[in-house]
Amino acid sequence: MRTVLAAPPPTLLVIAKAPVPGRVKTRLTPPCTPEQAARLAEAALADTLAALSRMPAGRRLLVLDGEPGPWLPPGWDVVPQVGGGLDARLAAAFAHAPQGAPALLVGMDTPQLDVAGLAEAFSPAVRAGVDAWYGPAADGGFWALGLARPTPELARRLLDGVPMSTESTGAEVLDRLGAAGLTVRQLPQLTDVDTAEDAADVARLAPSGGFAAAWREVSGLIRAAR
Repeated sequence: MRTVLAAPPPTLLVIAKAPVPGRVKTRLTPPCTPEQAARLAEAALADTLAALSRMPAGRRLLVLDGEPGPWLPPGWDVVPQVGGGLDARLAAAFAHAPQGAPALLVGMDTPQLDVAGLAEAFSPAVRAGVDAWYGPAADGGFWALGLARPTPELARRLLDGVPMSTESTGAEVLDRLGAAGLTVRQLPQLTDVDTAEDAADVARLAPSGGFAAAWREVSGLIRAAR
């Protein structure tokens, strides 16, 4: 019991691009304009950071490509992304996590994430015996990856060379977790916001969030322009 109570809280890592028109959510254009796509990206990122701000954590880090803006809530430290492909950037994000505590990495594309469920999954009693957490995405990718004992070497072993943004991306990562002998806890499957259809689905799932409000605004402008 003493060991469970002394278990350190996780490090939370969010990897994201600054919501600049023309650089984010390009698959939303069309029907969105680049400015509307950036508006949705900012809302998704803000909702994600706000939700994770409510989860117990030892440290909260935004691994950012770009510059922070007024959407950044208090309590988050910003560190720059490295260069290279997405696989290398994801792996490098874990290098910012202190050893001795678990780390959870999520993206900016799932503002509907259930922070209460995540907090339970990473609670000291529930996480006992778990080596990794894996959140599958509906498109075949993944929206979350957690490591109980993160090291840069393990992160590279799991992620370097994985083809990103394919239907088999998540399966490849899950295979590597198994090959590394890690006991994996599956998190719920979520939909990434990539297309307008995805945005509408996510807004329906989390209708009270800032992302849903932004989608109602943007979709209304799209309909009015037709």
